Amino acid sequence: MAEAVRSRRVHLAGKVTLVIPVHNESANMPRVIPVARETLSQLADSFEIVLVDDGSTDQTVAVAKEEMGDQAENLRVVSHARKSGYGITVADGLRAATGDWVAFVDGDGQFDPRDLRVLAEIADGVDMVAGWRIHRADPWHRSVVSGTFNVLVRILYGISYRDVDCGFKLMRGELLQIASPILARSALLNTELYFKAKRSGLIVRQVGIKHHPRVAGVRSGGRLIPILRAVRELVRLRLELARSWRPPPAGRAGGPS
Repeated sequence: MAEAVRSRRVHLAGKVTLVIPVHNESANMPRVIPVARETLSQLADSFEIVLVDDGSTDQTVAVAKEEMGDQAENLRVVSHARKSGYGITVADGLRAATGDWVAFVDGDGQFDPRDLRVLAEIADGVDMVAGWRIHRADPWHRSVVSGTFNVLVRILYGISYRDVDCGFKLMRGELLQIASPILARSALLNTELYFKAKRSGLIVRQVGIKHHPRVAGVRSGGRLIPILRAVRELVRLRLELARSWRPPPAGRAGGPS
């Protein structure tokens, strides 16, 4: 993992839930779990890790439990009998979260959980802090797809954030209450969170985060059929949001974005 981030002590009051979606990531659990639990122990009054196992066929869950060591009681596992996809997996973790603050980070080791401190440093008075990848450590075609996706999001949803689909975010538990129910069943969950936060007048900040090459496990996503499906879902979700979701009445949201 990368070197530890800034040394200034950062503290989040209350309990923090970290949601980690995984599918066949047993080789990455020794890199992700120990760093996550150490960081959370220093960052918050109390914490829990919600590991959402999306139909893994390896020993992901067993390795994660082992890596928790004497903090095993801080790990909760949500299991899917079969692979359901990223959006459903993250959404199930968010629904299971009990923290005053809720974060999620991909379980493939491409983000360093220590960078939760980077998000927490600017969380005071903010409803959601979202990372954007300073340099995406993926094949070039994934960056092209991501760039096209972000342009479509700006056009269809009227939001202009950087790297919308970056899977590293920290938010107040109240944001999830306002955003419920989560309608997206794909990586558009990220788009939905941004959209609902902005339309509700909540405060969102972004910060650059290091993105690291995958060193173990099998990369998912980036194939043509899922990409075309995501584009179709962009339109479908926007129509569904217009039809079935309204921002909360004035006074429930945190402030202007």
